[in-house]
Amino acid sequence: MPFIRNRNGKWEVEVCVGRVRKSSSHKTKREAVAWAALKTLELEAAKPGGRAEFPVRNLFERYGRDVSVTKPGHRWELIRLNAFSQAAFAGMPLSDLTSGHIALWRDKRLSEVSMGTVKREMTLLSHVFSVAVKEWGYLEVNPVSAVRRPSSPPPRDRLISADEIEGILFYSGYSQNSDLSSVSSRIGAAFLFALETGMRCGEICGLRWQDITGAVARLPFTKNGHPRNVPLSKEALRLVGQLRKDDNGDSVFNLKNTVVDALFRKIRNKAGISDLHFHDTRHEAVTRLARKLDVLDLARMIGHRDLKQLMVYYNAKPDEIAERLG
Repeated sequence: MPFIRNRNGKWEVEVCVGRVRKSSSHKTKREAVAWAALKTLELEAAKPGGRAEFPVRNLFERYGRDVSVTKPGHRWELIRLNAFSQAAFAGMPLSDLTSGHIALWRDKRLSEVSMGTVKREMTLLSHVFSVAVKEWGYLEVNPVSAVRRPSSPPPRDRLISADEIEGILFYSGYSQNSDLSSVSSRIGAAFLFALETGMRCGEICGLRWQDITGAVARLPFTKNGHPRNVPLSKEALRLVGQLRKDDNGDSVFNLKNTVVDALFRKIRNKAGISDLHFHDTRHEAVTRLARKLDVLDLARMIGHRDLKQLMVYYNAKPDEIAERLG
């Protein structure tokens, strides 16, 4: 346990691992605690034999502090890391962790959540241990690498009907003549904008006025880490113009991702629509845009560098394709 005390307005901290002692001083207690945790990890890894005797959860704490915060989606990653810290294996010494412990955790999670969720969690868990092996030297082998992952669930192929679009707009309070002063009406506008552009909810919420030039929206931060330019249709530009009438500050839609997620579900339920998520607009948008753009332009607009990813979102109906064949 680190020794921490406040002395003359400074927080002094000392850690001891084996016969090695390190000390430091910080402005706040939080900084002192963080330094102690990191220094303990470093000293443990440097012990003779290289055995990392600290609890597994300490590894999650360092990964969250040093790696997760550099990612666009760090909020959700930190939530998952915190959940890992509550797992049965999190309290055991890192040096004692085996693939068997990970397999037991996987089986327990499969009884609680979907296969897709477990697979995503295992991907993050594997990267944590991969960094611990390759960069921090805490382990020689990634214990997740030998554990079988669940099969990928079939991708969603949910398209949105005209009646469902009308219902979402009605219960959100959106109309072409509304002033969009309410959060609900702006969610309706964001819903239409997503159908036109294929942009993700987070990208729409993060869109700023300075990112729009003419008929192009520049997205400096995206899910895959690569910026992209999204061409705007006449309808998308009309929505932008309608929003400009309302003073939303620097943000175009003046919405937060979490707010959209919660209120969209309420709007959907009022409209009597089942099994519809905001992200389904991406499926609908790609399917619509595929009728207008060639595959390379579509991939660039949507932000897919691997054309195979488009097949996940492109959901044209067979009878529609047959009609186009003539």
